[in-house]
Amino acid sequence: MSLANAPLPTDPDDLRTFAELLQAEVHAKTLHIEKLKAQLAALRRARFGRSSEALDREIRQLELLLGAPADDGAERPMAAAKGGDDKPAASGRAERKPGGRQPLPAHLPRETVVHEPACTCPVCGSARLTRIGEDRREVLEYVPSYFKVIVHVRPKVSCRACETITQEPMPSLPIERGRPGPALLAHVLVAKYCDHSPLNRQSGIYRRAGVDIDRGTMVGWVGQFAFLAEPVWQGIARHVRAGPALHADDTPVPVLDPGRGRTKTGRLWVLVRDERPWGSTAPPAVVYRYSPDRKGEHAKVLLDGCRGFLHADAYAGFNDLYAPHPATGQPIIEPVACWSHARRQIYEVHADTASPLAQEALERMAQLFAIEATINGNTPDVRLAVRQKQSVPLLAGLKAFLDDALTRISAKSTLAKAIRYALVRWTALVRYTTDGRLEMTNNAAERAIRPLALGRKNWLFAGADSGGERAAMMYTIIQTAVLNGLDPEAYLRDLAARIADHPINRIDELLPWEWARRNGQHDKVAA
Repeated sequence: MSLANAPLPTDPDDLRTFAELLQAEVHAKTLHIEKLKAQLAALRRARFGRSSEALDREIRQLELLLGAPADDGAERPMAAAKGGDDKPAASGRAERKPGGRQPLPAHLPRETVVHEPACTCPVCGSARLTRIGEDRREVLEYVPSYFKVIVHVRPKVSCRACETITQEPMPSLPIERGRPGPALLAHVLVAKYCDHSPLNRQSGIYRRAGVDIDRGTMVGWVGQFAFLAEPVWQGIARHVRAGPALHADDTPVPVLDPGRGRTKTGRLWVLVRDERPWGSTAPPAVVYRYSPDRKGEHAKVLLDGCRGFLHADAYAGFNDLYAPHPATGQPIIEPVACWSHARRQIYEVHADTASPLAQEALERMAQLFAIEATINGNTPDVRLAVRQKQSVPLLAGLKAFLDDALTRISAKSTLAKAIRYALVRWTALVRYTTDGRLEMTNNAAERAIRPLALGRKNWLFAGADSGGERAAMMYTIIQTAVLNGLDPEAYLRDLAARIADHPINRIDELLPWEWARRNGQHDKVAA
């Protein structure tokens, strides 16, 4: 009950106590109102605001560095930024691409249409015309995809001498006794798990082309191919878990729950191995795993066999993994926290309140991100030396600033909460300065989760736990192919044609990076 409606006491001491209680209640309600305002501002920004977290000052610095779009000398500041003494933009964004129309891809087939002029001069009627040149213009056109039916004919022959009947065996198909060819199956899978088109939407698209494929039929295709491709998923998982520095995260997935009349919340876990930032030649890969809930046992299954650094959040389910392994005695090294998460907490406060303290904290963090942008792709020794020389002093100054800021603001304010988020995780946040193989952020896992978030907006929910498991397998195969620079549909087309007959003891030959080497795509993978 609020004291605002309580009767005023008549005794002076009671009145003084009542005033103190009323003041405390007003202060508590003021903090609650500020919290609700911050939540409302965050919701409005999520719906109507810009998605970038860059500060206006950072944007202005980037514009000055790159030059205005209308500036004829825009290339000169860019060149100076590369070779001069100017510092890189604090936001760490990629350089702006040069303007102008880009040439059409050279690998596309060309069809030439010649527009011949009239045989006589349109002015005097003379037929004495001489060709003096020509103009060419390329126009990009689209040829709609189409279905076709392949009829497999296998003649039977009989030997007149011994009466033996022989016949060529039927080529292996990805779906036993099924009708989809490898190309159609690959197209359905990529459309669902890469282009985020649900099967019922695909069914409608195919119906417009005159082919009626029921959604339930395609569900069966996906399930049977996932069964065949499970060894490939396991091969990718073994490669990922062998990495010395991994990125882990999870995201909720709505799943139908028959009998309750609503959906339940499953989880899709992601584990990423990407060593390109520190110059390693190991192929990048990502493995997904589905679970019906978020119990810690699922995190243990995801990271079974891992013995290295782990970039992750503070999820309590990971804690048991940091104890020595009962067999090897070697634990997973305690987590490397993500500076993007720590920065986002303070950015939210700055966007809502324009706090000078939040502004200064963000500018200090921007210096750390700028250092990482300059060493990305270098060897671990180089990265470690730069961090020890440049980042460690900046981190010490940032921590002192955050400690001092806490003494100058209300302990219950949103800014204090954001600062405590970073200080509580400080040891994990600065761990990246102790090893050149580590990253400042867990953005590799965030990027791997983005396809799941996009797909979730389209297919809304998984039909069952088995659907979540199939999705984890297909996302693993497709997103690993994408990480290795492959066309996922071309890779799946070949995989679907070969997987049924491929020896299980040579399954590594079908992994995306091995497929790329066999098909002469070394340069593409390296890029």
